[in-house]
Amino acid sequence: MSEILYGKAVAEAIVNECIEKTKTLNDNGIHPVLGVFRIGEKDADLSYERGIEKRFKQIGIEVKKFVFEENVSEEDFYKKLDEATTDPSIHGILVFRPLPKSFDKEKLKDHIIPDKDVDCCSDLSLAGIFTDKKVGFAPCTAQAVIEILHHYKIDVAGKNVVVIGRSLVIGKPVAMLLLNEDATVSICHSRSKDVAAIASKADILVATTGKMELVNKDYVNKDQVVIDVGIDYHPVKQKLCGDVLFEEVEPIVKAITPVPGGVGSVTTAVLAKHVIEAAQRTN
Repeated sequence: MSEILYGKAVAEAIVNECIEKTKTLNDNGIHPVLGVFRIGEKDADLSYERGIEKRFKQIGIEVKKFVFEENVSEEDFYKKLDEATTDPSIHGILVFRPLPKSFDKEKLKDHIIPDKDVDCCSDLSLAGIFTDKKVGFAPCTAQAVIEILHHYKIDVAGKNVVVIGRSLVIGKPVAMLLLNEDATVSICHSRSKDVAAIASKADILVATTGKMELVNKDYVNKDQVVIDVGIDYHPVKQKLCGDVLFEEVEPIVKAITPVPGGVGSVTTAVLAKHVIEAAQRTN
C-alpha cells in the first residue's frame, strides 16, 4: 500500500501563505489583480475559471475577466491584451489556450511581458526556466509538481527522475525545474525505445504522456514516487483518470498522486502564488 500524495493539503498550505502575503500587500496599498482572457465558452475553460474565482476570493485576489466571442478578430483581442499588459493595476495575465486557429500561433509567445506572465505563456518566461533565472514564472502545472514534492519532503537532489512527455507546457519545463533542484533527469517521449524499462529504474516518475492510463505496473518499482500529471474522462469507467493506471500501480509504488485530487488541485493555488509574487515586484 503506497502513500497517497493528496494535493488538497499542498494547496491549503500555499493558500494560507498567500493570504498572509496579500494582507501585507493590502497594507502597502497594493491589491493583487489577475486579468483572465477567454475566447468562447469551452466547458474546460469555464470550469477552470470558476475554480480560479473561488480560490482567489478566499485569498483576496481580484479576477478581472476579458471575455470574447468565438469570432473575435485577432486585432481586437490583442488590443485588449495590450491594454492589460500596460495597465499597472493588473499584476498577472492568464490567457486560455489554444487560441482560434485563425490567429497567428507565434504572436502570443512574445506578447505578455514576463513580469505579468503568471502561467509561462511567453518564450522569455520559458527561457527563464531553462537558464534558472528569475524571469517570468513557470507553468502552473509544472510548478505544482515541484510544490507537491516539497510539501511531502521528497528530496530530488541526486535522484534519478524520469519525465514521460516533452511538451513545452509541462514535460520540458518540469524537467528543467527538477534539473535546477539537482535531480538527474531523463526525458522519454513517443520515439523513445522501451520507455517502460527506463521508467521502471527511476526514483521518481513524472507521467505527462497525454495518453490515459498508459503507465502500468511495467513502468514502476516498489521504491518509486509517481507523479501523475494527466487527467481525462474515461468513458467506460465513467470517471476522471490520469496517465497512470492507478489501481495497478498504486499497490506497488512507494507513493503516488491520485487523479483527481493530485496535481490538478494544486494548480490554482500556484497561480495565486504567482500573481502575488508579480504584485510584490511592483512594491
